[in-house]
Amino acid sequence: MDSALEPPSAPSKRGRRARGFSGDDRERAILATAERLLSERPLSEISVDQLAKGAGISRPTFYFYFTSKEQVLLALFDRVIEEARSNRGDALLRLAEGEEQGWRDAIGPFCETFSTHRAIASAAWAAQYTSAAVKDLWSQVMEQFVAEVTAAIESERHRGAAPEGIPARDLATSLNWMVERALFSTFSSQTPAVPEERLLDTLVSIFMGAIYQHPDS
Repeated sequence: MDSALEPPSAPSKRGRRARGFSGDDRERAILATAERLLSERPLSEISVDQLAKGAGISRPTFYFYFTSKEQVLLALFDRVIEEARSNRGDALLRLAEGEEQGWRDAIGPFCETFSTHRAIASAAWAAQYTSAAVKDLWSQVMEQFVAEVTAAIESERHRGAAPEGIPARDLATSLNWMVERALFSTFSSQTPAVPEERLLDTLVSIFMGAIYQHPDS
């Protein structure tokens, strides 16, 4: 997969100035430059001038597209999340066809996408502690994930596949934050961390045990 993110068909305007067109080559150049630089150094060591120069534009032109380098990170992270969600598709609606495979298909795209764009993911995770805008976006993302997993758990309990127990939302919240920390530690090279080649299997096994009260066989 190419490490440079393609913009989605309906670009998010979260944290950016509204404009009447999309898919602009200069915007893509800014985003590609930011992802490349983030793979080399933290956001704090990247300047707007470097982003503009890398994109082949002037500093004033940069501000036509983004208000700051933090807004560039927001746009990049938004696209990472949308890419992972798109790749996941309707996996959570297909659990009745096979529980283990359904959760694997739901979690796997996030492992794959965050691995491909680990520089963006790591920068966003770190920035949530210093940027209110990034923290707000990450909170929105986590709330969506919790709501979706809650609905999936409740559906599994309703069809008799999963036993009643911990309130579904509490369980979904705990599982999602567990995934968040596991992804972060693995893809930002923290220690201790689950090796990348075992990460998905580990997460799926934990979901199976927590939701169905038996491990994946």
